[in-house]
Amino acid sequence: MTERETLHSDSKSKTLLPGSVIGVLGGGQLGRMMALDGTRMGYKFIALDPLPASPLGQIAEQITAPYYDADAAKELASQADVITYEFENVDAGVAKLLEERSYVPQGSRLLYTTQHRLREKAAIEAAGVPVAPYREITSLESLQEAAAELSLPCVLKTATGGYDGKGQVVLRGEEQLEAAYAELSSTGAELVLEKFISFTSEISVIAARTPEGEVKSFPPAENIHVNNILHLSIVPARIPSDVQRRACQLAEQVAEGLNAAGLLAVEMFLTEEGSLYVNEVAPRPHNSGHYTMEACSTSQFEQHVRAICNLPLGDTTLLSPVVMVNVLGQHLDEAIRRTTSQDPAAESLGIVPKLHLYGKSDSKHNRKMGHINLLCGDVHDALEWVEQTNIWRH
Repeated sequence: MTERETLHSDSKSKTLLPGSVIGVLGGGQLGRMMALDGTRMGYKFIALDPLPASPLGQIAEQITAPYYDADAAKELASQADVITYEFENVDAGVAKLLEERSYVPQGSRLLYTTQHRLREKAAIEAAGVPVAPYREITSLESLQEAAAELSLPCVLKTATGGYDGKGQVVLRGEEQLEAAYAELSSTGAELVLEKFISFTSEISVIAARTPEGEVKSFPPAENIHVNNILHLSIVPARIPSDVQRRACQLAEQVAEGLNAAGLLAVEMFLTEEGSLYVNEVAPRPHNSGHYTMEACSTSQFEQHVRAICNLPLGDTTLLSPVVMVNVLGQHLDEAIRRTTSQDPAAESLGIVPKLHLYGKSDSKHNRKMGHINLLCGDVHDALEWVEQTNIWRH
């Protein structure tokens, strides 16, 4: 056992000190930002990603191979003291192999659960946290029966895969059922029908949990989507303070119920009656947590490193109101121009824009290329800046 690693006698958890090597399944922007914070803390990083010079691979060592490559996974295990993942569509079988050969505090079980909507919903319910009413769909007939039972509108989703609105269809009339079933069943994935929740706000809470059970959550973000892609995260969320506290409690309850290690992003719907329903969870850093990079005492990325290395979790106090706005391919050039020159609008509104770019080589329409954190005295001023720039109107 190395001097930088301590194995606790009363548990299987390890405390990994700076100097340890963190292996990351995935080389995308979440891994990149994790490494930027983790390197500052003294950790080293190595990525496994199929794309040469991935965003993480640009600033750390990289094994270039498919995620399902067992030999590459074994090589990663041989070089890393601890392994994490930066997106949940990693092959759970590879994660299990790594678990057998290395230290994976998040475990393959968490991936197995969160990669499948039906298993995920059952686990959230088992933690005593409400989800939208749902039914497993195995045939067109079962879809018709479930739609009648739950009543339309509903959302038909694939149980696996799907992100940014992909792999789902909103059903508002019975005439849509057959075509929607044909479309999504053709993917070969299992299907789930969810009752459409009429919500007033979409919010998310990033919770962190160490292998030994310490749990902390960040302030809830109010999220606004455009074309099923996250556009804005607004913090403090424009919801009552008691709802904010309840959202944090539910997120921490889910993290404990899932026996999570590392970060868990918990997305929720808030209804007009004040009810909260968990929509889905992600066992990793999350787009809606990027605001923490400048606006909180500890960023979500530092917190994830702390959690998987079993260090005490950092303070999550919000230091400044903030609005995070995503920069997609069509916004990139103007966002760079705007943030690298004098900005009278930002000065007059009291906004401090902080640009983060992800190192992606190809700028494509609707592809996430970066984000801007808008530090402000009031979130309404930051939202006014977003409107005035005209960057996000195309």
